[in-house]
Amino acid sequence: MQQDFPDDLDRLSPQSRAPERGHGRLGVGAAIVLLIATLVIAVVVSAFAQPAERPVASGPGAPSTAPSTAFGSHSPEESTPPALLVHVLGAVRNPGLFEVVPGARVLDAVAQAGGLTDQADQAGINLARVLTDGEQFYVPRVGESPPAPMPGASTGQAGAPTAKVNINTGAAADLDTLPHVGPMMAQRIIDYRTANGPFSSVDDLRNVTGIGDKTFEALKDLVTT
Repeated sequence: MQQDFPDDLDRLSPQSRAPERGHGRLGVGAAIVLLIATLVIAVVVSAFAQPAERPVASGPGAPSTAPSTAFGSHSPEESTPPALLVHVLGAVRNPGLFEVVPGARVLDAVAQAGGLTDQADQAGINLARVLTDGEQFYVPRVGESPPAPMPGASTGQAGAPTAKVNINTGAAADLDTLPHVGPMMAQRIIDYRTANGPFSSVDDLRNVTGIGDKTFEALKDLVTT
């Protein structure tokens, strides 16, 4: 029987196994390269990925995003001046008492009264005149002579003089027709002149309790001594 031990020994020699180890090293190297490439791709993708939006917190403990109101601020309603009360008579569709905003003109009051009638004499009234609180004005008809103005009231006619109230002789009813003067203020004026004598000038009205600068400015051109 022929023995083949040398051939078997040749197959077990390092030279005969070298190619197999080379193939093993090549497979491990490829795996490492593939792993590194995967990591690089993952890093690049994560770098360019958009961050997710952070949810807005809500609930009692969440900070408010509403604009804050300045301390001590007031709402527009609190600073709105009171309306003016005027009496519209004559050639308007609905004569009567009307409330207008401060700074309103005769035109505004006439509009609230329904407008002028066909018989109204537009040349006999100044529609651009600024109104005052408590006044009365009359819209004349064509060919009509307007009635004499009441004490402290304006007829609304262009250039027509306004009758002034005498603060030394006027009764409470006369003083009550003045703007910013009601029954109580009218009585204070009478009490003052009774206690201190006649007013020497219109400026003395400042000495009456309750008449400040604003009220005096509204009265000074409507009264006399």
